[in-house]
Amino acid sequence: MLAPLADYVRALRGWRRVLLTIALGAVAALALPPFHIIPVLLVAFSGLIWILEGHDVEPRPLRGALLTGFWFGFGHFFLGLHWIVEPMLVDPARTAWMIPFSWPGLAAGLAIFPALACGVQAIGRFGNNTAARVLVFAGLWTVSELLRGFVLTGFPWNLIGYVWAGNGPGLPMLQASAVVGVLGLGTITILASAMPAVLGAAGPGSSWRSTLVLVITLLIPALLWSGGLYRLQNTEDSYVPDVRLRIVQANIAQKDKWNPELRTQHLEKYIRLTNTESPEKPTHVIWPETAVPFLLANDALIRGQVARAIPPEGALITGSVRSAFHDGGRQLFNSLLVIDWAANITQVYDKSHLVPFGEYVPLRGVLPVEKIVPGQGDFTAGPARRLIDVTGLPAFSPLICYEAIFPGQVTPDDVRPAWLLNLTNDAWFGNFAGPWQHLAIATSRTVEEGLPMVRAANTGISAVVDAHGRVQGWMGVGVEGVLDTALPRPIPATPFARWGNLIPLILALGLVVLGLVLLRRRDTA
Repeated sequence: MLAPLADYVRALRGWRRVLLTIALGAVAALALPPFHIIPVLLVAFSGLIWILEGHDVEPRPLRGALLTGFWFGFGHFFLGLHWIVEPMLVDPARTAWMIPFSWPGLAAGLAIFPALACGVQAIGRFGNNTAARVLVFAGLWTVSELLRGFVLTGFPWNLIGYVWAGNGPGLPMLQASAVVGVLGLGTITILASAMPAVLGAAGPGSSWRSTLVLVITLLIPALLWSGGLYRLQNTEDSYVPDVRLRIVQANIAQKDKWNPELRTQHLEKYIRLTNTESPEKPTHVIWPETAVPFLLANDALIRGQVARAIPPEGALITGSVRSAFHDGGRQLFNSLLVIDWAANITQVYDKSHLVPFGEYVPLRGVLPVEKIVPGQGDFTAGPARRLIDVTGLPAFSPLICYEAIFPGQVTPDDVRPAWLLNLTNDAWFGNFAGPWQHLAIATSRTVEEGLPMVRAANTGISAVVDAHGRVQGWMGVGVEGVLDTALPRPIPATPFARWGNLIPLILALGLVVLGLVLLRRRDTA
């Protein structure tokens, strides 16, 4: 059926093959937020499989497959992470020079992981057994994504499973991540997207190949989507009684945020918004990451001003830079503070997973660069994740900024919270793709863990999401205001919450084994 096109792609060599591979990687990025053009994955990954098949007749297939995986990954991450230039444009005089290095450099670094997936599959010598190749490739791709979440502190942004994230038509499909996680959902997505490549094989067996594509590409996703829809339609909204949260989104531009001439104005803005009149009085107030340019933990006078806006017997949960003595010297922490109505700090959480080059410089003294976040010196990482108890609230797991993007790493190991709180400052990510991707990624944790999430962002997107990933309320990018909301209840721990990334790893390795078993058969696909 598609044999002539497949033969043409397999026969490509040189710069034509490189350009097509980069283009296919970029096309695959269009399936991710904010575009969600999911059908393009069929083109991107089927085309990639055909290119990989073309290496089998070359003298060095492993080298060719590694390069193909690299160029596919480069195109994919170059387009999908184009917002990475935004942080360098906040203070262009200081950091714009990094753009020609950071944007392609990040894409090239992350492209190593698809390169490994493509390179390892080449060892199998699949020949024209496309079905076996697809099974092995889908498993190896997932292993590479899992590694991407840990190597060099990890950056699991734009995993393929996130094509289903968001409050749109993909939400029923996302429900499968309660069992297999977003990584496992990505495995299924890759498998379904790449399996049409078997239609590019010539010769007998076309009926068998068509049936295989029908089952893998259409039937299995349809069953998962239907099951997810049933799950969503058979749940009732349930909220924690006597809790009314107020999320404050002040919408302060990043270029103005740390201007010393404006910092009093910023503080007054947060207090004014917090005091917004409403029919139902809030019990607790939430401000975003590093909400105001003061060291609240170190400044009792400013904390006293803030306390006047806190509900009686309630509390303010806010992000703030904190200075404290640590390991024999004064250190800076990106912290979450709980301040009661008497201006006392009752709880502190220091961000434990810092952003390389954003909050600290790896190999400082060797690399000739400064961190992007302004200020002298690096931030210090806090201890391991823990629960925060606030009077009048169920215990929650705090997540500052991109701490929410790590599947299976958003709760303490020994105790289960009742909800997730994500404080972030997405002003660093611009106004287009970055904030929407971050929202979709962070809120995917709700389905995986069976826990609701409350999210407070400086410039958006602030949101309240229930334990099934449904957005209950939100404020968009560039909006100033408050979001008053009830707190959704959690649901019983999901399989993924119990077993974590072990489930997608077993699924991925199972596909690899199944593909190798199929490879032993004489039948071709």
